[in-house]
Formats: sequence, structure tokens, C-alpha cells
Amino acid sequence: MDSQASELLEKIRQQFDTGPYPRTPLEQSPKDDGTLLYIHNFLTPYYLRNQKVPETERISILDAGCGSGYTSLILAEANPGAKIVGVDISEQSVILARQRLQYHGFKNVEFHAISIEEITSLNQNFDYINCDEVLYLLINPVMGLQAMKSVLKPHGIIRANFHSSLSRSHYFRAQQVFKMIGVMDVASPELEISRVQETMKALKEQVRIKAETWGNFFEINKEHIFANHLLQGDKGYTIPDFFSALSASELELVVMVNWRQWNLMDLFNTPNDLPAFLGLTLSELSLEDRLHLFELLHPIHRLLDFWCGHPNQTLPFVPVAEWMPSDWQRAKVHLHPQLKTPIVKEELIRCITQLNPFEISRYLPITGEMLVDSTIAACLLPLWEEPQLMSSLVKRWQTLRAVDPVTLEQRTELEAFEIMKYALIGLESSGYILLER
Repeated sequence: MDSQASELLEKIRQQFDTGPYPRTPLEQSPKDDGTLLYIHNFLTPYYLRNQKVPETERISILDAGCGSGYTSLILAEANPGAKIVGVDISEQSVILARQRLQYHGFKNVEFHAISIEEITSLNQNFDYINCDEVLYLLINPVMGLQAMKSVLKPHGIIRANFHSSLSRSHYFRAQQVFKMIGVMDVASPELEISRVQETMKALKEQVRIKAETWGNFFEINKEHIFANHLLQGDKGYTIPDFFSALSASELELVVMVNWRQWNLMDLFNTPNDLPAFLGLTLSELSLEDRLHLFELLHPIHRLLDFWCGHPNQTLPFVPVAEWMPSDWQRAKVHLHPQLKTPIVKEELIRCITQLNPFEISRYLPITGEMLVDSTIAACLLPLWEEPQLMSSLVKRWQTLRAVDPVTLEQRTELEAFEIMKYALIGLESSGYILLER
């Protein structure tokens, strides 16, 4: 590492030693944040990659760049029984992380003040590696990805992300401004923040850098000034940059973490009625090009957030949409564990009892609003205890709806089967239900 790179690394270390991130209060818990727990549950990307529900009680998880430990706490809450190992270059952050996990009663944890490039020294391999908000700070992110790959088990998964150069261009300009006027070389974080606030206050409202990066939120939230206007080593990337880094690291993309929000066709008024030349062109684009075109047209994502793993490790499976009747007959139905809470079950029973639709998206907002018919909800109720065979759910539906309410004729098993199948396909594609052949 050359002297310039070493100097930048030391600045980053000092920044997080003097201002550990995030500054989430020690007592704050993520238990009620279903979306966060869903993203950090190892089961989520594993199922998306393999259409299998893995055993998760004894898995090992590395939080690479754990900061003050709030993400480590999320990982521990989302993956009960897992071993959590956290590393960070900031000794002060590691101290806070240890205190946080101890405060919340997690014992199968350990933390080390080392860099991501040094994780091989731990002599451990991991099922899941979380590297959140770190790669864009590394001098060489490919080296970071390669280091994580070297300790990743064959079927393991890495979650990592890059800052988007297109979405955050105004913040990169702001960082250049504060470097030029010497604000980012001040030893005290409080003084740096104060000088940013004074500078923004002195600028006219219509000045672009103020209009694009400032507002009442930043005036009162010092942590976000620290993480945007003053972030040492911050760099931006595009989709091609990100794919190039994966290729150089010999890693394979599993899926974007928020994949539903990267649908290129959602950007068009009438996606099924595009001009012929455009429809043909879009249909021939690779996944990388589709994602890149999305970010060029609509750069709304601050993070290029993704799951990846060793190449050629995806288990063979048939997509649910292509299942044959025989596949459905022996299908096993699982509820996503982030829905298995007493509060959700209580609301489910209330809706069943009162014959009201169950708003499942209220408790796990990973997609748009989604309502479940009260009869289907009643069929799903046993999933809160354990997985069920498709045949069991079909029989339950037949019991609840034995006759047609209009003709009073007996419902057939085939009719019940088709209704249940249709409901499960929708719930599985939205991420609430997991299906195994």
C-alpha cells in the first residue's frame, strides 16, 4: 500500500474512531423492523438462489465492517442460533459493538479490530457475510471481495453494496467542496460538522449544492452530515463497475437485494405496447445492461445493493411458475420466519374470525399492499406452527368452503387445489411464502 493510500486509510480509521457509525442508541432494538430482518435473514437470499429452505440454527455469519454493531444486532435477531463474528478497522466501534450485543443478551458473538483484508487471520469460514456500506470506502474493493470469498463456504452468500455514482453525484461534489476549503482535515468531528452547517447557512438557497444536499433534516441530524458531506474515502460506482468488480473477484451475482425496485419495464407507461424498435432492443439486453439502463434512466438507488456467491453453486431447481401438478402434490409450504411473531398471528386470527382480508404486507412491507382472503388466511394459519404439505392446505380449504355459496354444490378437490395454488404462487413471488418440491 502506497503512502497516499495509507494516509487515507488512517483518516477513515480516525473518522470512525472519533465518530462511530451508526450512532444508534445502545438500547434500540430492530425486533419490530420486519423489512430489515427479512433482508438480513440468510434464508432470504439462499431461497432466492436455490428454492430451498436451509437449516439456519447453527450457521456462522461475518459482519465485515460492523461499525458500532447495530447491523450485527440485526443479523443476530434475524438468524436465531447463529454465530456472529464482527470485524472493523475502528477499535472504538468494535468496543461499542461488543457492548451492544452483550446488552441485548447475545453470547455467541465475537468482535475483532481488523480490516476486511485481514479476515483470513480468523481461521474461520462463513455461511453468510454481510458487508454493508463498506466496499465504497476501500482503496481496492476487489481485494475486499476476494478476501470475503476466501472465507465463504461453497454454498455461502455475501451481501455487499457500492454507492451509486449517478444517484449520489451531488454528495460527491459536496465532499470535494469541503476538501477544498479544508473542512475535512479538521481533527474534531463536531468542528467539521459545525463548519459544514455554517457554510450551508452562508450559501444562497438557490445554489445547487445547497438545494441538492441540504435541508431541515441535515440541520438537525449530525450523523447524516458525517455520512454524506464529510465521509472520507467515499467513492461512487455504476452497474458496469459493480459487474466488473464481481468478475475480477470471481463471484457470481445472486440477485439485487431490492430486486423488485430494479424492474426496467416499470419505468414505461405501457410496457406491453412499446414502440417495436424499443421492445425488440429491450428484450435482447443482458441483465447487466437492463440494470445499467435502469440507473441511467432513473438513478433513484443510493446503493447498488446485491447478494453474490461462488460461481456455479446454484442448486438446480424448476421455477414455481413451471411446476407440474405432480410437483404441487408433493410441495412443502413454509412461512417466511419474519412473519412468525405473536402479533402477526393474533392479527391473522382476528381477520379470520371477523371474515376480513388479512393485510400481510403491513407486517412485512417488502412489496406493495397485499391482502389475503380470510379463507386463504385460515388455510395458512397452521404455517405459524410448522411447514405444511400442499395437500394439507387443500383439505383445509375444502373443509372451510365445502359447498359453492351460489349453487350449494359440493366443491371438488381439483377446484380447491387450483384456488390454493393460485394464492400460493402470488404469496411466493412476493416473498411471504417459501415453496419446496
